[in-house]
Amino acid sequence: MLRRSLATCLLVGTVLTAINQGTAILGVGAAGDLLWKVPLTYCVPFLVATWGALSNSRA
Repeated sequence: MLRRSLATCLLVGTVLTAINQGTAILGVGAAGDLLWKVPLTYCVPFLVATWGALSNSRA
């Protein structure tokens, strides 16, 4: 279970960091950032919850 949790942590942490800090990391800024950041911010928890449910049903 810890390995699965660590994998989830690494994946979700990387995705959320890219969404929230991607422009700062890359050193660029764009006015249209909200057009892709907001939908992705909602998709990430959905995907994590779905992955967790599927993992539990297969175990």
